[in-house]
Amino acid sequence: MELDHIFLRTSAGAPEAALLLELGLTEGSANQHPGQGTANRRFFFHNAFLELLWIASPAEVSNAATSPTQLAQRLAPEQTASPFGLCFRPSEADSTPPFPSWPYRPAYLPAGMQVDIASNTPLYEPMWFYLAQAVPPTQAEAARRQPLQHTLGVNAISAISVTVPGTEDWSAAALAARACTGLRLQRGSAHLLELTFDQGRQGRTCDLRPALPLMLHL
Repeated sequence: MELDHIFLRTSAGAPEAALLLELGLTEGSANQHPGQGTANRRFFFHNAFLELLWIASPAEVSNAATSPTQLAQRLAPEQTASPFGLCFRPSEADSTPPFPSWPYRPAYLPAGMQVDIASNTPLYEPMWFYLAQAVPPTQAEAARRQPLQHTLGVNAISAISVTVPGTEDWSAAALAARACTGLRLQRGSAHLLELTFDQGRQGRTCDLRPALPLMLHL
């Protein structure tokens, strides 16, 4: 199992994306998620992408099909839930998620596809999910290929650290994700996502707080 993408809760329309653009990241295509009630802006790297996600339709995000995902709670403004979601895909050695999960089949996915969402994940942890058909951005088919060149000079996400407030035990999904991918999980005073690019070869850090709970190690 390896990282496919990370979502980060933002305000409607993700005006926070301006911070990433100013740093020198190149924005890819955006998506609407009909029936799920969410929309995004995305930034792609060689091995994964960062998704800025918000609620576009309160009615759809709270409907019977979407409610079990808890996206309504996770993406609501001023919410205390974790603002992150981590999606994984198969590596060469696996084809199924290593954590207990349930199949989610939103209307916007092609027939036969599903998202495997980790069961019994507390809201203070990131949302953990798995997409069996996902591939790295460098392997996307031509029609779906995204820009991967950034004037910031980064190529691939090489390490991930997630800080979660509290002292509770980690869920089974969190432990499985850490064991399979080398993800660093730690406790702290506030939710924080840290992404390291290219083993930190530039030797510098961009801290986007307080606008985004995000640090980039370059």
